[in-house]
Amino acid sequence: MRTLTTCLALAASLLSGCAHLPADDPADPLEPVNRGIFKFNRGADRYVLRPVARTYRSYVPGEIRTGVHNFVDNLFYPTVIVNDVLQAKFAQGGKDLGRFLVNSTLGIVGIMDVATPLGLTRNDEDFGQTLGRWGVGEGWYLMLPLLGPSSNRDLVGRGGDYFTNPTTYADTYPGLAVTATDVVDSRARLLDADRLLDEQLDPYVFIRTVYLEHRYNLVFDGNPPKEKFVFDE
Repeated sequence: MRTLTTCLALAASLLSGCAHLPADDPADPLEPVNRGIFKFNRGADRYVLRPVARTYRSYVPGEIRTGVHNFVDNLFYPTVIVNDVLQAKFAQGGKDLGRFLVNSTLGIVGIMDVATPLGLTRNDEDFGQTLGRWGVGEGWYLMLPLLGPSSNRDLVGRGGDYFTNPTTYADTYPGLAVTATDVVDSRARLLDADRLLDEQLDPYVFIRTVYLEHRYNLVFDGNPPKEKFVFDE
């Protein structure tokens, strides 16, 4: 149940600069439905997830929260490695495998991030990006109940990533516990971004624009092709 955690992470990324694409004219034929789902998600976040995240940040020491974040991040890192290979990024895949092995051993199952200081920095890859790299279009913009923004392509990508998610193969309760921990940890780390979203005249359009730009930027690894402008004669 990620609700607005994805949205807020993307909103925060906008402040650091995103590559531009025609996000001001997206394929959003389901906008009335998407807006209704967005409203529902914000309500669920306001009354359920945000209070839980605030309690977590208030009562769990920072060192423990950092360890939890590192552990969960490392646990899900095989998804990055698999998609490195699927995108033919073999050198990056080797480094990401090294990062995973170093953090899983020297970092005590990922609780400590000892790989980053060694130059094995974190990458962000998923099956939605893999599809985009090989030319699959993003399709319609979607707002998913409790899961946040997506697209046709990224929705299919979620299905692909299901098979590289370790919780898929875990027993029900441990898997749910890890997923819930990930959601609460992610939301707690983004509490300071709440005001950014609340200040927008149209939060729905803001999130849609940020999401599409962010995903476009990820597909091209921060170097998207230059836009071609067509002028009417």
